[in-house]
Amino acid sequence: MAADLGDLTAFVAVARAGGFRDAARASNGSASSFSEAVRRLEARLGVRLLNRTTRSVAPTEAGARLLDRLGPALGEVEAALDVVNGFRDRPAGTLRLNVPVSAARLVLPRIVPAFLAAYPDITLEVIAEDSFVDMLASGCDAGIRYGERLEQDMIAVPIGPAEQRFATAASPAYLDRCGRPEHPRDLLGHACLRGRFSSGAMTSWEFERDGEIVRVEPSGPLIVRAGAAIDLAVEAAIAGSGVIQLFEDWLRPHLDNGALEPVLESWWERFPGPFLYYPGRRHLPAPLRAFVDFVKAQGRWP
Repeated sequence: MAADLGDLTAFVAVARAGGFRDAARASNGSASSFSEAVRRLEARLGVRLLNRTTRSVAPTEAGARLLDRLGPALGEVEAALDVVNGFRDRPAGTLRLNVPVSAARLVLPRIVPAFLAAYPDITLEVIAEDSFVDMLASGCDAGIRYGERLEQDMIAVPIGPAEQRFATAASPAYLDRCGRPEHPRDLLGHACLRGRFSSGAMTSWEFERDGEIVRVEPSGPLIVRAGAAIDLAVEAAIAGSGVIQLFEDWLRPHLDNGALEPVLESWWERFPGPFLYYPGRRHLPAPLRAFVDFVKAQGRWP
């Protein structure tokens, strides 16, 4: 009952992607070839592995059990094949990173171009989302997260800025019309533009000054998906719709050109920068090892 390795890999890709088209898109293959591979595997095993509808594909109970066992096994196969990379002049292959949208916008642009220039045989695939998925289950080699989101069995390497701040701001026209807050609790009387995580939780606004921490749950006319649609909230703030809180680096161009005015700047909260994280296994794929070494060589920036 030995199954073809390619068919097993295709099944894992489809199950993780949630569909044949998404799996094909991620690997530059065709949906029909993935469908045929899964059909062959099901025929060989004599059991249905995927439930298919017109809108989605999901593992059956048997498929879920197989997926749980295959993920680590295929990872070991990839690690074994990657040993050959040690005999190349320079590492090659694909490196997949799962990162928050903020890291894709504020951290990676200062790292990726130089890394790609240094390692032309490595293909970097970046999946940007803010849903805090299981990095390994999603088929990624490493991820970027902040300290409170890191799993304890992962190795964490500092990446990007040593420190960041959340900035609160609004357009001068809005503040002229509605007044300038003097304390974080004053925001409860203002129109605030907020974000919601994919889990459904709303982002709370936190402030700190002289050891005092104040958390507020403001309300307002606009709620956007955190990360994915945050630029809409920024444009609404510039247009005078209300107050926004976001990474200072994200708002900095608009603060510098006067489109936005700082609000409660002495209360802006500081926090440590993000980390590159990956499983604490003995052998790292060559592309990941190259990226880890590159990030370590750069170190934190001010």
